[in-house]
Amino acid sequence: MTARVLRATPPSLCFVLLAPLVCLADNLAIVSHSPASSASNVPRGTGFVVTFDRPVDPATVNFDNIRVFGHGTGAIRGTFALSNGNQTVTLTPDRSFSAGDVVMVTLSHNLRGADNNPLRSAGYGYRFTTIADPATMSFTQIMSVSNRGTTPQTRIYGAIGSDLDNDGWLDLTTVNEVSSDLRIFMNRADGTGLYHNFMQPPETINFESSPNDCADFDNDGLVDVTVASSATSVVSVLLGHGDGTFGPQQTINVGSTPHGMATLDADGDGDMDIVTSNTGGNNCSIMFNNGAGVFGPATHFEGGGSGEYALGSADMNNDGIFDLVVGAQGNQRIVVQLGNGNGTFTQSSNMPAGGAVWMLGTSDVNNDGNEDVHTANSGSSNGSILLGNGAGAIGSPATYAATPQTVSTRTGDLDGDGDLDWVLSCFSGGQWHVYRNNGNGTFTPHVIIPAASNPACASILDVDNDHDLDLVLLDEIADLMRVYRNAGPLVDGDMNCDGSVDILDINPFTLALSDAAAYNAAYPNCNRNNADVNDDGSVDVLDINPFVALISGG
Repeated sequence: MTARVLRATPPSLCFVLLAPLVCLADNLAIVSHSPASSASNVPRGTGFVVTFDRPVDPATVNFDNIRVFGHGTGAIRGTFALSNGNQTVTLTPDRSFSAGDVVMVTLSHNLRGADNNPLRSAGYGYRFTTIADPATMSFTQIMSVSNRGTTPQTRIYGAIGSDLDNDGWLDLTTVNEVSSDLRIFMNRADGTGLYHNFMQPPETINFESSPNDCADFDNDGLVDVTVASSATSVVSVLLGHGDGTFGPQQTINVGSTPHGMATLDADGDGDMDIVTSNTGGNNCSIMFNNGAGVFGPATHFEGGGSGEYALGSADMNNDGIFDLVVGAQGNQRIVVQLGNGNGTFTQSSNMPAGGAVWMLGTSDVNNDGNEDVHTANSGSSNGSILLGNGAGAIGSPATYAATPQTVSTRTGDLDGDGDLDWVLSCFSGGQWHVYRNNGNGTFTPHVIIPAASNPACASILDVDNDHDLDLVLLDEIADLMRVYRNAGPLVDGDMNCDGSVDILDINPFTLALSDAAAYNAAYPNCNRNNADVNDDGSVDVLDINPFVALISGG
């Protein structure tokens, strides 16, 4: 029998080689998904919906192949449902996301169509950000707690705000250079925004660890933590037990003096891998996860700059593959390394950083659906915003003055107006600088918060579950963790914050006039300035008549 080649038009290639007809169809492909890539202001109770170009094999629709992880909320579980002839998969979460959470979605290349063809080898990944409620960006310190206990200086140099015990309240983990440990502060979970003293004993890590991230590395539904030690050039991975404690650290040697870290699915298998930027090694290192939270030896690659220091990850070209953004301190450049989906990267963009970059982050600051870059430029005493074009390139830096040794950058929607605001931490300057987003990715200075000593970083999270974003400010030398509650929206006369102005507001209004401290204690998530009904800047007896007129409809 003579072999005959049968020509076919895409998407299938069919041929016969001394055998029955065989058709090699193209890969299972994603047609659409919701939420969209880099979406902002996503409802906190949202589900995840993805539609494929053909029916999917139900046996492959599971949490091994579809993973959803919120940096604050943790791993999301729930119920999968198939519809649309098995072409659409819907995940209904078993709980809501926290306010302003950055949520990462990964789909593994082990997902298969009913025709047995898999998703592309690179898999598919993206992230979105949940909505935060309106607030005034008026911050009141409600707690200041020492990180030391009875021990000598710990030197806080990082923090993670995430739900470690799946109770729906965000806990805090400090990363400590000198004491070589993690200290875990569990949320009191009573709406006060306060935290218990740190758990004993602290979790051991390596000396001078600072870069950090969290993920569910072993896919058990619990938050895990990774940190990197610049002194020992080692990455530590600690798997969470779901109660605020962790197992012993796994350590992996990386390039010399790692100062940056990112977690991402670099090879399409759905689990989180780890990358570091190594200043002394002048390179980056990648460690691949075996799916059980165990990492292989590091592989080193060129980061694209001189003295790679800062590191972040995002999908910078909207192809469903996570990329890297490298901050090189030596030549003050920001380098975009596009992910190839197989654990390797290709340089796409190389732009000035706007200063000696110490730390960077990625987020969509101008709400155009593309990921941008924000930096803290330590030696230059400023921060930079570099807008992404969605095709892997970034624009020139827009710099914003801060104070000496600007060492940390964070974004979050602090006023709940739908765009991301910005916090820079300045070590030698002894200040945290808070900037308000003008709605287009430019920023206006809003408030400067002084430190007791030297700021290390800031965490932006909802400490009291009132759905707006608060601040936790970490002081490196004083070893203090200071919690600041964000005041809720100003609504004249709504003194009990139920969304209505009526007779139920009379008693809290009276309390607000007579005893400010008692009002703040009784209504911790409300704004006492709602009693300033005549808008003269003071809460006093002159507000009584306007308040009465307001509740009576006059």
